[in-house]
Amino acid sequence: MRLELGKIQIKDIQFSSESKIEGNILYVNKEELIKAIWDDENIVSVDIDIAKPGESVRITPVKDVIEPRVKVEGRGGIFPGILSKVDTVGEGKTIALKGMAVVTTGKIVGFQEGIIDMTGIGADYTPFSKLNNLVVIAEPADNVKQHDHEKAVRYIGFKAAKYLGELARNLEPEETVVYETRPLLEQIAEYPDLPKVGYVYMLQTQGLLHDTYVYGVDAKQIVPTILYPTELMDGAIVSGNCVSACDKNPTYVHLNNGIVEDLYEKHGKEINFLGVIITNENVYLMDKERSSNWTAKLSSYLGLDAVIISQEGFGNPDTDLIMNCKKIENENIKTVIVTDEYAGQDGASQSLADADAKADAVVTGGNANEVVVLPKLDKIIGHIDVVNVIAGGNQDSLREDGTIEVEIQAITGSTNETGFGYLSTKTY
Repeated sequence: MRLELGKIQIKDIQFSSESKIEGNILYVNKEELIKAIWDDENIVSVDIDIAKPGESVRITPVKDVIEPRVKVEGRGGIFPGILSKVDTVGEGKTIALKGMAVVTTGKIVGFQEGIIDMTGIGADYTPFSKLNNLVVIAEPADNVKQHDHEKAVRYIGFKAAKYLGELARNLEPEETVVYETRPLLEQIAEYPDLPKVGYVYMLQTQGLLHDTYVYGVDAKQIVPTILYPTELMDGAIVSGNCVSACDKNPTYVHLNNGIVEDLYEKHGKEINFLGVIITNENVYLMDKERSSNWTAKLSSYLGLDAVIISQEGFGNPDTDLIMNCKKIENENIKTVIVTDEYAGQDGASQSLADADAKADAVVTGGNANEVVVLPKLDKIIGHIDVVNVIAGGNQDSLREDGTIEVEIQAITGSTNETGFGYLSTKTY
């Protein structure tokens, strides 16, 4: 597949009487947008706000972060199986609005939701503080079940991203990047002397409200399969889960997976990037065995020399990560795992819940138990009281002076396991 990804930089967002993109500014008619995205009786109110880098603004609880995109040529549409028909995507031309995102918030759904600070030390931990954010505040009706609440907010976020993406349909991108992966035999023959590399992309499916969707199907229901990397860039995979904010992959990350982009950058130069194997993270041992057996089988079937494996979440999925790693290694395929750590607030505990000697090449996104004190900010979008109950917080997190003491687990994207973050190691 060959995808041309056009990019339009959004340097500011302003409310206006007309929704349009002009001079790198996104103008939004608030009333028109709300009408376009809100038709669900499970939601009693929708409002729109704007949060810009450097402003004294805190958004919480954050549910999803989505980059607006529009499919202008090729099969299917953006978010297939969700908002568009179930056509195979990943080829043709797509335009993305860079430098901005749609962020969804409102009353809490599950305790594993997060914080985005637009300034201060919290902003240093989340990559989403650097974006111009259009925030959708969707409040649920009384007595709405959690799954209905989550689905309603998820769809509102996708509709908002699609509405904004459509504004770019007839615009000329400032930059276009071409990504191409040929059919397997052609791809192998094109670079026969380069090592064949694949990417095992673990998707969060670990229990209730831990859902990731592939072409609209809950990934709990899949067995591992192969995707063209470009399918991710058209929204074939979207988030619907409430895993801890620090290492959750919001839809923005699925669209902009840094491991995929880095592998494409090395493709044809240092490696031959053959594709993506997606797999799920399971609760029961039998299901873990099945999925890890399949990732190893598919890696061998593709004739891979090396594999990068990233996980989403922590604890129980650590077992899936290590099982994938050692079974693929047993096929004489080299692996690198990408994870984060829960090593305790002092950093002295075992970082992962599982381990194996074969997992000897590891990239870490940081220790999610690290504690920070976030300053009081002037404006809250959402509900500030949730910081006492979200993962990484505690009953005393919100102090009387307005500051917040939390583990960075509570900060959206702080230890992301695709490398989409700012933490790095230092040698002393």
